[in-house]
Parts: sequence; structure tokens; C-alpha cells
Amino acid sequence: MSDTIAAISTSSLGSGGIGIVRISGDDAINIADKVFIGKNGKKLSDAETHTIHYGNIRDENDNIIDEVLVSVMKAPNTYTREDVIEINTHGGNLVTGKVLECVLNAGAIVAEPGEFTKRAFLNGRIDLSKAEAVIDIINSKTEFNLRNSMGQLNGRLTREIDNLRDTILDEIAYMEAAMDDPENIPMEDHLEDLKNTVNNLIKRIGKLKDTYKEGSLLKEGITTVIVGKTNAGKSSLLNLLTGDESAIVTDIAGTTRDTVKEQISLGGILINLVDTAGIRDTDDIVEAMGIRKAKEHLNDADLVIYVVDSTDNIGDEDREIINLLKDKNYIVLLNKSDMNQTVTPEELYKNGIDKNVHIINFSTVTADGLEQLTSVIKEMFSLNDILINDEIVITNSRHKYLLDESIKSLNLALDGIDAGFSEDLISIDIYNSYIALGKILGKEIEDDLADRIFEKFCMGK
Repeated sequence: MSDTIAAISTSSLGSGGIGIVRISGDDAINIADKVFIGKNGKKLSDAETHTIHYGNIRDENDNIIDEVLVSVMKAPNTYTREDVIEINTHGGNLVTGKVLECVLNAGAIVAEPGEFTKRAFLNGRIDLSKAEAVIDIINSKTEFNLRNSMGQLNGRLTREIDNLRDTILDEIAYMEAAMDDPENIPMEDHLEDLKNTVNNLIKRIGKLKDTYKEGSLLKEGITTVIVGKTNAGKSSLLNLLTGDESAIVTDIAGTTRDTVKEQISLGGILINLVDTAGIRDTDDIVEAMGIRKAKEHLNDADLVIYVVDSTDNIGDEDREIINLLKDKNYIVLLNKSDMNQTVTPEELYKNGIDKNVHIINFSTVTADGLEQLTSVIKEMFSLNDILINDEIVITNSRHKYLLDESIKSLNLALDGIDAGFSEDLISIDIYNSYIALGKILGKEIEDDLADRIFEKFCMGK
């Protein structure tokens, strides 16, 4: 019998209307009976599954801790496929903590992060890709991430991987039969069909893998660095995008001396914003350090937003920034469009801005140009279709790696067919592709990898 685990399953960010203490394991109901006194006097062990019961939680000294509702869910129709008890307490860290303490004193042990979901995986209720979707749902910060994670939890990725594996398994079975009975099942007549099948598999797996580039950006966010000379409006742009005064804005040059980082959702896109110190010559040691950091951040950026003060002439500071932007992915905002603009796109071109770069008239005061900025970012990173279409999108680097491994094995099989290798050697490469795809779902997965995946979960899940 495995240990019975317990944890607080609600957020610990403060008080709320309800707190939940979850218990799972063979002894979950007996443990709950030790601390719960129902108003009707009945034991939870006598209750029907998937029922709710009203009463009190009492400690070992028979002191009432809280008035609660207790849900009884008996195996196997539960989240973990074990007996599960959920104690609904009044919200607040203190009361839920005391209820958990009573449960632990009654015989449960504290659950590790992600242990409830890990048990659901180990007990066969969900595969590993669905388990990973659970944490992605919890961490979702945009509608796309939530929708994509829910699709994965509902089995879209599982069904596609299972279909691919079924096709591979059919070919392996044919090759095994051909090796056992070569007179009646000649392999030579099947080689062309095998090549066509393998090529088709490579295309299907490749199409799935190719969604990772955009998918990872949508999940992790586009690292976007805001640059410009002092007083161009960089901090005002940051405040506009975040809807908060994240950065101090004044008319004094050099106010921003260090990088300011914020994460926002812009039109359904996750953006990791980095506001930097205005780039200029300065004798101020602290400001100079901030400028050096700004230049370093440019090298790590997926996107640079260059904010130009369109009411001021292009000077040496702008030209230095333009020089830094060479070979970078960037957008130019002609800021202060609500005022008398003197800088034109033609002048920017003369000073080194690439003519293919998007230049947007913008105002951090009126938000003019914000919608265009959002559209341009989606276009630059080819995100429009992926945001609209309800298709499988790979956002997990582990999945992408295993899809790569599967394709590599299939390509080795093709090379073996062309080189005239025996079917037993060819079948090894095809089988390795089958194994790699299976690891996405958690089949034949190593224990240490499973531990690393589930330890990323929050407590109580």
C-alpha cells in the first residue's frame, strides 16, 4: 500500500472564500474519518462515492477547527484513481493550515509538488503529455496558452502521437512477419511502399515539430527590448503597455538608469518587455552602467522596439542606436505623433534605418499606433494563423526534442533501405522512432525524468 498524501490545493496568496485540503491514497477515507464529525453522525467510510458531507474538523483534543464540507470520491473514478477526499474549509492560510495539520496527525504525509498529478500518470489515468498540460493550464497567461493546453489535456496531441505510432507499428509488424516467413511475405515487394510510408511519417512529424518555433514564443513570450535616446518616450511606452507606472517618467534626461522588466499580454501575445536606459554619452557612473546593460540586452532580444523622438532632430545618439540595430529584428516607433513631428521615415532611411523595417507613427499619450504595433508583431513572427487556427501546437521543448529524434531515426531507416540493408537493421531504426514518440506520452520513461517534470508543479496539484 502506497502512502496516503495530503496538501492544501488552493492558492496561498492570501485569504479567500474557500480553502481546499486534498487527501489521496488507500487510507484517505479512514484518515478523514479520524478528523471529521458529520452533523448526521455518519462515517465517511459508509458514504456513497461522489457525495458531499457537512460537519466539523476536530483536532486530537476534540477542539473544533472549522466548519467544513467534505467531498468523498472513491477509486477508480477520481483524479488520481485512488480514494480522494477534499475538505472545503473557510478560506485563509491559518485555518487551512490547521486542517492540514489535523490530517497529517491522523496519518497522512505531506504531498510533494505535483504528486497528485504524478499519481494520476503512474496509475494510468492520464499520459505524460496530459500531465504536462495540467501545469501549462495553471501557468497560462494568455488565451492561446490556455486554449492550447486544454486541447492537449483533452487528448489532441495524444491522439496524433498514437496515430503515428500505430502506423509505425503496422510497418514493424509486417517486417517481423517477412523475417519469419520470407517465402510467403517477400520484403522486396514491400520496400517501395515502406519508403512512401516513412516519407509520409517524416512529413507529418515534421509538420508537428515545426509548430514549436511559434509555439514556444507564444508560451514563453517574445523578449522585447525598448531602446532610444533619453526622453524619447521609452518609459512612457512601457507604462502604456503595462497599464501601470512601472517606470518613472520625467523631463529630466537619464531618469532610467537600469533595466526595467515587465511581462504583458498584447493582443493575445505574451511579451517580455525590457525598458533600458537612454543611450547617450554620460559621466554618471550608474547611468553608464545602465547604458552598457541596454547594449547587452540587445544581443538577447527576439525583438527591439526603437523609440524615436519625432519632435527632435536625429543626432549622434540616434545614429549610434541605429548602428547597434544592424542585423537585429526591430520596429521603429516615431513617438509623439500627437505633437509637431519633424522626423520623417525618409530621414531615418538616410541615417541607416533599413527600408524594409516597419516604421509606425505612435503616441504614448493617445495610444495612437498601438493596434498597428500589435499587428506588426504578429506579422513579423508569423503568429496570425497560429492564433486563429485550432490546431495542435508544440510548446514543450521535451516534445520538440523527441519529435526530432523520431525523424532522425526514420531518416536512418530511409538511408538503410537505399543502401540495401537487411530488414532487421532497418526495423531497428523504425522501432527507435516508435520509442521516441512513445516517450512524449510517458511510455518507457525513466523515473528520474518523471521526477524532474512533476517537481515543477505547485503544491497540492
